[in-house]
Amino acid sequence: MFANEYINIIISSSAVYFFIIFAIRISGRKELAQLSVIDLVFILLISNAVQNAMVGQNTSLVGGLVAAATLFVVNFILKQLMYRFSKLSNLIQGQEIMLIYNGVLNEKNLKRARMSINEIQEAVREHGVSEIKDVDLAVLEVDGNISILSDNYKDKSVKRRKSYKHLEHSNN
Repeated sequence: MFANEYINIIISSSAVYFFIIFAIRISGRKELAQLSVIDLVFILLISNAVQNAMVGQNTSLVGGLVAAATLFVVNFILKQLMYRFSKLSNLIQGQEIMLIYNGVLNEKNLKRARMSINEIQEAVREHGVSEIKDVDLAVLEVDGNISILSDNYKDKSVKRRKSYKHLEHSNN
């Protein structure tokens, strides 16, 4: 009966872990890059809300350590699986989304990313480019950051835009 309680903690913690991943995945990735006060409060409250679901009535040190260890192990295994299986990684993290190509806004992808024109304009300005028409490529990355490349990018780095060429066809 004693071991059964810890097995329940392991199962519950794993279930909560996968639920949170699923919930974050469907809520949109652009929120991951920059946490607002609302997002921070939300995360803190979610962690408090699911605590009892993971450990139940067991508020002991061992129960908390079993739950934490389970989260670390499940996270490690999931990352290894995502590294080995790109389809699983795409399912969980999604793929990058091209937002601008050669100065033209891809409104379909902007809608898919649940971003407003104001948000993409803000991101363009944050990268030192004044107008969308001056952007060669803007990509919403899987981590929620927006990468922006423009003509003045060539002078700043040895990387070439060709590595993003696959996005032209895959995200149209």
